[in-house]
Amino acid sequence: MTEKLYYQNSFLYDFVAALMDRRQMADGRTALLLDRTAFYPTSGGQTFDTGWLELEPLEGERGAFLPKLRVAEVAEDEATGEVLHILESAEGLSDAPTRVRGFLDVERRRDHMQQHSGQHVLSAGFVELFEMPTVSFHMGEEICTIDIDAKSLASEQMLKAEQRANEIVWEDRPVTVSFVTEDKARGLDLRKLPPAGREKLRLVEVKGYDLCACGGTHVRGTGQIGAIQLRKLEKVKQGVRVEFVCGLRALQHARRDYQTLVEAAASFSSHIWDVPRQVNKLLEDAKAVAKESHRQLEEIADLTARQMVADAAEQNGVRLFAQVLEGRELAYTRLLGQKLAAAAPNVVALLGAGAGQPALVFAQSAGLPHNMGELMKGVMTRLGSRGGGSRDLAQGGVASAAQLAEAIASARAAILAAGGG
Repeated sequence: MTEKLYYQNSFLYDFVAALMDRRQMADGRTALLLDRTAFYPTSGGQTFDTGWLELEPLEGERGAFLPKLRVAEVAEDEATGEVLHILESAEGLSDAPTRVRGFLDVERRRDHMQQHSGQHVLSAGFVELFEMPTVSFHMGEEICTIDIDAKSLASEQMLKAEQRANEIVWEDRPVTVSFVTEDKARGLDLRKLPPAGREKLRLVEVKGYDLCACGGTHVRGTGQIGAIQLRKLEKVKQGVRVEFVCGLRALQHARRDYQTLVEAAASFSSHIWDVPRQVNKLLEDAKAVAKESHRQLEEIADLTARQMVADAAEQNGVRLFAQVLEGRELAYTRLLGQKLAAAAPNVVALLGAGAGQPALVFAQSAGLPHNMGELMKGVMTRLGSRGGGSRDLAQGGVASAAQLAEAIASARAAILAAGGG
């Protein structure tokens, strides 16, 4: 089992160890096993540390210093307790006995301490205020989340939890680590007791506020968390997911949000606080324009359909229209098909939309004997596409505009063979 130095000191950023073994991972990468390490492996929702391993010959061994090796990932074998340092590249690594000096990426470790300690404070706040326990925690590269056991969470509750968590940060309460037996832990007021079967539990305490069994890396005082910012809520299977960031991440997200608002405000020539109102007005205007545009498009389609029907000759008692509308998109083509079918009781319209995504629209007047949905499916199957619809109206998309004329000709032939037109 690897001695886990991070259990005792989360602020240990470099250390010396002995190289015990090298392993080949399933993906081909090389991993090194040390007798002790300060590198934290992915565990308990917290992601792994990264850094460097500087290898050198043991005392009495001859030879130059070996190259530094980048630690790209750290994983723990839960069955053996061994921590594997997975290398970005094993180039230059020899089989000679060596000792190792490890160097952590300090900024990454500090970030992880801020996020994980912030999670403890936030989770304790949801329990204190609303009796909503945390059921899982995930630390991502940019965002962290906790899933809380709750059917719903109001925005007011979210703000109260954020406020309470930051009050604990501002009080700069001490954060301490202790080790106790499982039996003793059961007599303590733990926020969450881990599964049974461990000789000793590592407890992380925020003085006077939270006590939790945890193996992660943490700050020495809540003030080092910096700030806790809740981002958004999402309903998930096991409850409500709360997205949050702490410390430097909170500052970076706030800066990014502010810059985004500044740029948006500049587009409106307004103050950033007016951006939501300006966006809502823009959306309302856009809806009004879209509604008027649709009305005009419908009016054009209606007039065009009436003229087409008036000019068309009947064949076998049916007015059959089969054509590709160059420069027209599906919305207009569908409208025209509907208007043609409504303009007279004996219309069959086989139309193609030549602009935008190429598409077909088949329509007929109510009461005619054909089935536009089945006709569309048959044509689409031959073209390797999908489409369908009702007895009187159907549509489908095709891969290219070049297929439109062929598809319409095929459908026209089927209508003629059935005695229509």
